[in-house]
Amino acid sequence: MKLNIEEKRYYSIGEVASNFNVNPSLIRFWEQEFKILSPKKNSRGNRKFTKKDIENFNKIYFLLKEKGFTIQGAKDYIKNEKSSNKLDIVNKLKLIKDKLIEISDQL
Repeated sequence: MKLNIEEKRYYSIGEVASNFNVNPSLIRFWEQEFKILSPKKNSRGNRKFTKKDIENFNKIYFLLKEKGFTIQGAKDYIKNEKSSNKLDIVNKLKLIKDKLIEISDQL
């Protein structure tokens, strides 16, 4: 991706489309299909993509265009990825809790 994400706060759909070499209609379609892709819209209805939106679009693009996933397959992958991330976080928090209890007992 050619966008310098640090440079601007918001990017237009045209900028995102040209940097990924896709049509804006594809971005609008994927926005309807994937809940994680939700750019802000101004009063005129123009989409404004943030850094996070572009990262999510990049993930979707990678799964569909480069890995060859179907739309449903990409949705399932993203859903499972989120749940596995939550599980990792919970496990790390449990380890931290155990360490804190151990330290507390030593005091």
